[in-house]
Amino acid sequence: MILVHGSVTAKESSFDEILALSQEHVVRSRLEPGCIAHAVHRDTENSLRLVFVEQWESQSALWDHFKVPASRVFGKALQALAQEAPAIVMYEATPLQIPGKG
Repeated sequence: MILVHGSVTAKESSFDEILALSQEHVVRSRLEPGCIAHAVHRDTENSLRLVFVEQWESQSALWDHFKVPASRVFGKALQALAQEAPAIVMYEATPLQIPGKG
């Protein structure tokens, strides 16, 4: 499984627009093949910062996601509206069993 952690800090004047674009992107991405989970959250310490948490079945599914034209448009829009360049980190992960939980 591939885990993705991303974030963007909006300019104060563009927060509502970035939030709306992000929510649309999340809903659209959840429908893509290989998407296990995709969410956006507001940072409780910096109200202008949004954090993305994603799970993908494979690296190829994630690469396909990046090739979707709407994903490219979304990325460019974020860059234009953000205080600084959006950040993204990707990890290859294996789920762990919690001790005592079946």
